[in-house]
Amino acid sequence: MFDLYGTLIYLQNRITNEEISEYLFNRGYEVSPQQLSAALAFVAFIDYPRHGYENWQSFFSKIFSRLRVKVDRKTLVTIAKLHENRPYELYPDAKEAVIKAKKNGLKTAVVTSGTHFILKDAVEPIEKYLDFIITGFEAGCDKSNPKMYRRVLEILGVSPMEAIVIGDDLSMDVLLPKRLGMNAILLDRERKNVNCEDADAVANSLSEAMEITLRWGK
Repeated sequence: MFDLYGTLIYLQNRITNEEISEYLFNRGYEVSPQQLSAALAFVAFIDYPRHGYENWQSFFSKIFSRLRVKVDRKTLVTIAKLHENRPYELYPDAKEAVIKAKKNGLKTAVVTSGTHFILKDAVEPIEKYLDFIITGFEAGCDKSNPKMYRRVLEILGVSPMEAIVIGDDLSMDVLLPKRLGMNAILLDRERKNVNCEDADAVANSLSEAMEITLRWGK
């Protein structure tokens, strides 16, 4: 099971809440960065798993609804375009790692709280090598809920001890999977947790993570 953000894909030029807030203030809407952050988190982790959203416009429309701020269509479209013009990209080592997993007979899945409309273009080059992609909407919960991992185990037809999670987040990609009886490899691209005792292994790249995975398989 691969984590998505920070593991398979990244955003080089992220648009910040400060940028959006400044644009909104200039348009006459008093929305602070902290308000945006809180509303975005609520919509991403609570509303999206319940309802799902198809694009940035519908996603931000719900955010403004939560903030009880009625913005005009031009403002909504502009904010959506700002995000659409800064797409996520695959890490250079992502495609090779996923292909290697599949060629070695492993079942593969992506596990993320993220929204499908954000990830679909970024993962398109590797989608045919993935057995399943689960987001908050398919799981009906965010990734910190054990139900998401249990759902993937059920779909793939594997037991916890047969599963390996690869990801960059200590809490959700290591500690939670370990509590469920799964194996976990912490992806530490910046070498910040090289001696992490909570993970079964620490890798500095997806290539290294796959080498560890295949070695365990043998």
